[in-house]
Amino acid sequence: MSLKAISAKDAASLDKDLMDMGGWSLDQLMELAGLSVSQAVWRIHPLSAGKNVLVVCGPGNNGGDGLVAARHLAQYGYNPSIYYPKQGKNELYTRLRTQLENLSIPFITDANFKTALGETSLLIDAIFGFSFGGPLRDPFPGIIAQIEASNVPVLSVDAPSSWDIATGPPGQGPGAGFMPAALISLSAPKPCVKFFSGRHFIGGRFLTPAIAEKYGLDLPKYPGIDQVMEVGVNADARF
Repeated sequence: MSLKAISAKDAASLDKDLMDMGGWSLDQLMELAGLSVSQAVWRIHPLSAGKNVLVVCGPGNNGGDGLVAARHLAQYGYNPSIYYPKQGKNELYTRLRTQLENLSIPFITDANFKTALGETSLLIDAIFGFSFGGPLRDPFPGIIAQIEASNVPVLSVDAPSSWDIATGPPGQGPGAGFMPAALISLSAPKPCVKFFSGRHFIGGRFLTPAIAEKYGLDLPKYPGIDQVMEVGVNADARF
């Protein structure tokens, strides 16, 4: 199955519609997004493949999705740790951090990031999502360069960080050669997915038929109680 992509502008509009007209709160949407991310991890990286998961979070909603995912992963039996170099200012992010601290999930300092990167068996890239427009600002060029140079498998949330949502990886600099092992698109794929060559998942089992119709989206038939589904990226060139 291959799904239609949605632009960054429409993705932002869709989220606004969900909250303004659909009765959803940001907390609810973030909880479901993070749950989807955690289920994608379970699919691609079972506990037997290594319990250490490093979640690298940005200051926005993408980072919040990563924080939620880490909480779920801890409940599944993984050993998540968080690198959160630039914390978001929204009170929601403070509450999410408190939830993780209450589970004794460690937050990695800048000085220990390189060591943590070498000790993890999977990295969740929850730095930037569909609203990223570049250029990268400190401290993220160095962080992405280190992730790109490592041999750690990466699951990116919504878009590989540093990629332009429409045109894909940058032509040079940090991220130019960044190709995560897996990508989870939330609600719908973004146009940059056509440049992606790893395993691709869709997450967002909450869209209504009316929302899907308004934005011309497909509603995947998620199996059973799963919040994610593995889908193709180029099967019918609909991006």
